[in-house]
Amino acid sequence: MHDENPPKPQQLQQAVDSFWEAFPPSGTACAHIRQVATEQFDIGVEQFHILRHIRRGHDTVSDLAEAKNISRPAASQAVELLVTRGLVARTRDSDDRRHVRLALTGAGALLDAVFEDTGRWMMARFSALSDEELHALMQAMQALHRIGAE
Repeated sequence: MHDENPPKPQQLQQAVDSFWEAFPPSGTACAHIRQVATEQFDIGVEQFHILRHIRRGHDTVSDLAEAKNISRPAASQAVELLVTRGLVARTRDSDDRRHVRLALTGAGALLDAVFEDTGRWMMARFSALSDEELHALMQAMQALHRIGAE
């Protein structure tokens, strides 16, 4: 949905400046996820996100590539590493043997542990915000997701 009154260059610059001021703290959240995933579960952030997407129902390499906005070969390479590590299983679609479906193996428990730890960490940080600030943050995240998907 595009506004009929596009933002002025000055507003755009303020938005960019605000983003860069907020980015390092939000980068800390990513660093925390990376630390938990790497230290406790020996997976990288990219593999964590692939597992997260499979958990959310993206069950083919093509679907993962589209959801993550990456090339199919990049998605396939990430999946191959997870299959090799025993975290993801490939199965042929019973209706169409040409299609390969992806499913989590023991990764479900691993993923739940990462989400639980990171969720507690993030909730502690977000608890300093008011209801209005939380609402504004959620709206901003939706907008960032929308422009990132374009």
